[in-house]
Amino acid sequence: MNQVHESNSARTTGFRVLLYSILGMVALTAFLPIIYMVGFSTGVADPTAPFGQGGAGETVGRTVDNYRAVLTDENTDMPLYLRNTLIIAILGVGGTVISSAIVAYGFSRVRWRGRGVAFMTMLATMMIPFPVVMVPLFVMFREVGWIGTFAPLWVPAWFGNAFSIFLLRQFFMTIPRELDDAARIDGCGHLRNFFYIILPLSKPALLVVALLHFMFVWNDFLGPLVFLTHRDQFTLALGLQLYLSKLGQTPWNLLMAATAIMTAPVLLLFFIAQRTFVEGISTAGTKG
Repeated sequence: MNQVHESNSARTTGFRVLLYSILGMVALTAFLPIIYMVGFSTGVADPTAPFGQGGAGETVGRTVDNYRAVLTDENTDMPLYLRNTLIIAILGVGGTVISSAIVAYGFSRVRWRGRGVAFMTMLATMMIPFPVVMVPLFVMFREVGWIGTFAPLWVPAWFGNAFSIFLLRQFFMTIPRELDDAARIDGCGHLRNFFYIILPLSKPALLVVALLHFMFVWNDFLGPLVFLTHRDQFTLALGLQLYLSKLGQTPWNLLMAATAIMTAPVLLLFFIAQRTFVEGISTAGTKG
């Protein structure tokens, strides 16, 4: 019996080692672009190397001056673009979390006629790509005088987001309805039930919605490109594009340094909130 047990234990250990080795190689493959980006961002560009129209396909040394150059370059004011991106992200995240939570509560905890049809119609809007509604939105925002301002990038977030509503609705449905009944017996209406019972129990899902919208705003390029008209309003995504046409050449080492600066906050935020993020995603995928 001991020999059989030891054989099974060795087989299980060998399988785990093989499995972890495969997962490690897959993870390393996913991190290779980041490793390359960080490595190239600290390189001194070789102008004679053939890499695109501007050369600089190889590096001839290592330095951290590229990061200093990116942050102090007057032609590409990255600190200003960072501030603009943070303003849009904070306003957009706040609007998405608040409005989506309210709508999701109505879909999950309040019974009313036509709720199912309204929910399916809302989900159908997720299949409409942004380029389809881009021109109508531009015309509408132009009529109200919002073109050239941050408003088109964060005001729509205060009217709910279909995916965020779906995610929160699924999470709210996992909360036992007995809590609603107990709160109703104690005299709580929908408003107090929403703020004092549902929201405190939904912190993981709310954090997931906030992180997803923050990453969307942080990486959004098409929206700012369409609605912003002044260079001092640019976001980080638009700021990176400036390096692609600077003096007819592309300083790849500076571009990679700027990309690393832009990527670092999102990666850091995800690693800090990773456990809560995974918990919110896994729980929101079930229906109670």
